Amino acid sequence: MIRREFIKNSALAGLAFSQPAGSFIIPSQTKKYRTVIIGAGWWGNNILGEAMASGACDIVGVCDVDQNLVDETVERVEKLMGNRPKKYTDYRELLHDLKPDIAIIATPEHWHALQTIEALKTGCHVYVEKPIAHTINEGKAIVAAQKKYGKVIQVGLHRRTSPHIIKGQQMLRNGEVGDVKMIKACVYSRTTETMVKPTDNPPEYLDWDLYLGPAAYQAYEPSVHPRGFRKYLNMTNGTIGDWGVHWMDQILWWSEEQYPKKIYSTGGMVNPGCGYDAPDYQSATFDFDNFIVEWEHRRLGGSGSEKSPVGTYFYGTKGVMFLGFYDGATFYPNDRDKEPVHIEHGMHDPDGQNIKELWQDFLEAIEGKKQPVAGIESSHRATTMSLLAMISYKTGRQILWDGEAEMILDDPEALSLMQREYREPWEYPEINS
Repeated sequence: MIRREFIKNSALAGLAFSQPAGSFIIPSQTKKYRTVIIGAGWWGNNILGEAMASGACDIVGVCDVDQNLVDETVERVEKLMGNRPKKYTDYRELLHDLKPDIAIIATPEHWHALQTIEALKTGCHVYVEKPIAHTINEGKAIVAAQKKYGKVIQVGLHRRTSPHIIKGQQMLRNGEVGDVKMIKACVYSRTTETMVKPTDNPPEYLDWDLYLGPAAYQAYEPSVHPRGFRKYLNMTNGTIGDWGVHWMDQILWWSEEQYPKKIYSTGGMVNPGCGYDAPDYQSATFDFDNFIVEWEHRRLGGSGSEKSPVGTYFYGTKGVMFLGFYDGATFYPNDRDKEPVHIEHGMHDPDGQNIKELWQDFLEAIEGKKQPVAGIESSHRATTMSLLAMISYKTGRQILWDGEAEMILDDPEALSLMQREYREPWEYPEINS
């Protein structure tokens, strides 16, 4: 029998914020934070729901390039909160007109840097989805801007507040897994994507030019929006840039080493003529001084042969710690006389997340003028790991990384991929912004 340890949010020792889930009370009862959302799709509305439920936020503006999503979100806010937020298509107009206290940014990742920096400039605290950036130098620019403007940035790495992840991290740090020398992170899914024939006639409710923004122009493709943009490296960094950032963050959270020294990645497409270019299958190896990390994802197969298709395995001298998704976390000791220790996941519906706790921590960081649990610097390092793997994938060779200088060594082509050309009239953010 497996010994099960059931962890409740309200009783979890060592949680990264002081109040149990659902009980946060803002110290200042005379003020609510004027809050806006930029990117009103599926996941953005998950975040917005927790902002409304916190009791600390007045939702004053909704922005999206999809007018249907704006209308639907405004109706939702009016129904739940009793007020009708202003509608916007252009985030710059929203930020400068309303000058909110908090901006939620839940757009595709090629927009994160410009929108986060603009929000900071106008005086906002920012909750931005992961990954923080599309290229490494964008992430560096966000870190610089946060230091300049002094506002709180919370990144949507909600697994930092997942009860089973926190307990598993405690066991790793307490030495219960022993000396960890190898880590494997994986995401296996069932099917590959298919592309719908592109067209230069996007629907009237969608501002396709503004959707693309700084990304290179590409014809509208109906399966891109909503939720299909991760097929294209023009707007994303594929599965390792999406799921991978969660697991890279878990690894760096555990480790005293914050940078890999060598990175190599390879992969490919099931159907190279399909029209999209994010890899269907990919492996990556990250060499640290005292351990190695292996990443693997694939969008083929999906027969159910893997016991746990999503998660991270820490291989130590005393056993294996698995940090997963709906299957929680489990420690498998080497000592056969000891039973595995299982920790239930403690995540919320919809979609298996802990946004509630992460939002509470965000508010506490704002009130207490302290660093949030998923702050910009650690999130930048986790994002950088995934982006380095993509640079290796694109160049087809190993990358040498100086983590202190944040510089790729001895490879001018790879170094040039730390940023990209923006489409006019957008300007790439300056690192000293």
